[in-house]
Amino acid sequence: MLRSGFVESVHRGSVVVLAPDGTVRLALGEVNEPVFTRSCNKPLQALGLLRTGLDLPDDADLAVGCGSHSGEPEHVRQVLGILAKAGLTEADLGCPPDWPMDEAARNRVIAAGGGKRRAAMNCSGKHAMMLATSVQQAWDIIGYLDPEHPAQLAIAATVTEMTGEDIATIGVDGCGAPLFALTLTGLATGYSALIKAADGTLESRVADAMRTHAHLVGGTHRDDTELMQAIPGLLVKGGAEGVHAMVLPDGTAMAMKIDDGAPRPRTPILVGVLRALGYDAPELDDKAERDILGGGVPVGAARLREGLLDGLA
Repeated sequence: MLRSGFVESVHRGSVVVLAPDGTVRLALGEVNEPVFTRSCNKPLQALGLLRTGLDLPDDADLAVGCGSHSGEPEHVRQVLGILAKAGLTEADLGCPPDWPMDEAARNRVIAAGGGKRRAAMNCSGKHAMMLATSVQQAWDIIGYLDPEHPAQLAIAATVTEMTGEDIATIGVDGCGAPLFALTLTGLATGYSALIKAADGTLESRVADAMRTHAHLVGGTHRDDTELMQAIPGLLVKGGAEGVHAMVLPDGTAMAMKIDDGAPRPRTPILVGVLRALGYDAPELDDKAERDILGGGVPVGAARLREGLLDGLA
């Protein structure tokens, strides 16, 4: 899907772009075959928890729960705050301990003699929301990651409704939570529904929280955060293994999956789609290509193949 300038590097994948009315504007690859859509599911998971009764007054808490945060101090504090308000502690989290994703934050932890912790794991916000919901609804917190737990069943029902399709398979995500397989078309449909929902709905609250608190969704130097800050009204969320989704203010939505799971092609595709749809900002210039390093220095650049997005013109 992309080629480098000085060395050959081709990435293949699938991309779908839906118009606000749900019609397909562009489809490349297998956009109707289920894939594990990883952390792109988080906004829909958060919506499911809100629908089942999660009382989370602070939209900053909601944003970190929808995010794959970098483990910076403000992220950890936000997660611990969600837990504390539910009478819980970090030890109740079912996600594995991890280092902060942010390099500077990780170095500070190491320099201070610290180690991996659950609250620094990028999915800890989602887990904190699942636990808070369970406490508020008087559900068992020990088994909150079981696919048959009431919180997970509520999430599954919401994902099915928002995407317009049955969940093809349920696996286990890297954080230990149930993981749903969806088509890219279904994922884009769900994102579009978030944006098109009326003001004051739970759907619009999820979208607004993520866009207002973009730093809590990602973090410093994270593409999702910087793209949302650069393009007013944009909502964008990535996941592991080369999955990404975004939706524009008018409901135009895109979802992608890179076959080999490589992260390098994703941002050039996001930028290419934005520009093809008439959106641009100076901040996108350094994201249109990704350097390919050899010996620590650039030896090539991953960029969109010419003509790849002509269908969006």
